[in-house]
Amino acid sequence: MKVKIIKVFIYIFCILGAYSANATNNHVQEKTVPYQQQKVAFKSGENTLQGILFTPSQSNGKTVTLIGPVGYVKEQAPLLYGQSLAEKGYIALIYDPSSHGESEGEPRRTESAEQKTLDIIASVDYLSSLDNVDQSEIYGLAICQGVNWMIKAVNRDDRIKAMSLVAGHYLDPEVAEMYNGSKERLKEVISKAEKAKEKYAITGEVDYIPIVGSIQQDALLASPHVYDWYIPWENNTNGLGGKWENRISQMSLLDIWQGDVAKDLLKVNKPILLIHSDKAASGPSVPKRLFSVIPTSDKAMVWFEDQFQTMFYDDRVLIKRAVGHVDKWFKKK
Repeated sequence: MKVKIIKVFIYIFCILGAYSANATNNHVQEKTVPYQQQKVAFKSGENTLQGILFTPSQSNGKTVTLIGPVGYVKEQAPLLYGQSLAEKGYIALIYDPSSHGESEGEPRRTESAEQKTLDIIASVDYLSSLDNVDQSEIYGLAICQGVNWMIKAVNRDDRIKAMSLVAGHYLDPEVAEMYNGSKERLKEVISKAEKAKEKYAITGEVDYIPIVGSIQQDALLASPHVYDWYIPWENNTNGLGGKWENRISQMSLLDIWQGDVAKDLLKVNKPILLIHSDKAASGPSVPKRLFSVIPTSDKAMVWFEDQFQTMFYDDRVLIKRAVGHVDKWFKKK
């Protein structure tokens, strides 16, 4: 069983590691807009969230709220996307979600579908309060697992005009089984998460597992390549800032592995853009299947080559390429 699971993770993550020359060679230098970035704070329910607001010197009149991967902090992928959007004239907001990084919220390092959705809506509340933001021109951009929460937020909040989803880790029964290696392993993971939730409800004690690590540690992600990308963020050993921790509450796995994003996609009536690659999270077939069920005709999919998932987090050339497509999409709306 362990060998089978390891092979599955190698398929999901290791095979994803091929670098695409097209991603770097097709870049054309573009004129950029100067911008300022400042620390901001806003409320999401009882929690105060810490964020960074990007304000271009010449705004194009559009504003974007961003959300990142599982367990992310704002200094990771969202920072580079926020900067790239600001260079194109967008006001952009990134933030540590509730219970993560510098933001408030208990229990710490918990992934909650409802809370992540409420955080996005709260970010729109904050942006709508700013004098330089046109409330009719607010958009959403999500990366990796954040796509699931952005879809929920857009379905609930009419103020978000359109969304773009980049390298989505779509929470889907097929993906859950694929990541865990088998139905039996998935059942075991869910059972442990249920027990952890029951323990928290009774005692207030939180059980944690690593975000990246080994199968024996019950880590959420057991890929060596993903481990190597994330670990330098722990305790800021890479010097890039942020308060990322290699832990997640075990009960978080209920919202992750029991998710079924297709149910939310069936409700989408706003413009939606998907950007993906053959070797990004969720693999090649799931995003295409999910795209086909979206009922709105105002949808588009941009397919890159074979870029590995974490390249969408820190490869500046690839990010600028992705943001270029996002920019074209939002400007049409």
